[in-house]
Amino acid sequence: MRITQPRIAIINALIKRGQPASIEQVHTDLADSSCDLVTVYRCLAVFEELGFVRRSFLHNGTALYEINLNGTNHYHVVCKDTHRVEEIDAETTTELRRSIKQIEDMLKNRGYSDVTHVVEFFGVSSPSNRKSSEASAAR
Repeated sequence: MRITQPRIAIINALIKRGQPASIEQVHTDLADSSCDLVTVYRCLAVFEELGFVRRSFLHNGTALYEINLNGTNHYHVVCKDTHRVEEIDAETTTELRRSIKQIEDMLKNRGYSDVTHVVEFFGVSSPSNRKSSEASAAR
């Protein structure tokens, strides 16, 4: 894979955002419009294939991409009303990873290969949770 200015800009946009983003959001984040929307689609597809980004989904099917340079899955909860994405805490993530590993191992023992998974949580956040999130985001 060649290193190009658009690819660098897309990776930087994902790093700067720090949370899952749709292709359209990534394109909007490219301040100088260093590449068109089709280029963003193509680059994210290549990045996903190479393991640089991880794709997840909103409850309506919209694909979200996040940087995945350390190779560890992150788990999120998405508010169905605001589409705000919040990362699950480390303790819960550790427990979830342990359970998923057991399931993957069981499937491999049954003869499955190249086992992967997608886990996303969706809910409606409480109004007080929304206000505290907005306050911390404003800081």
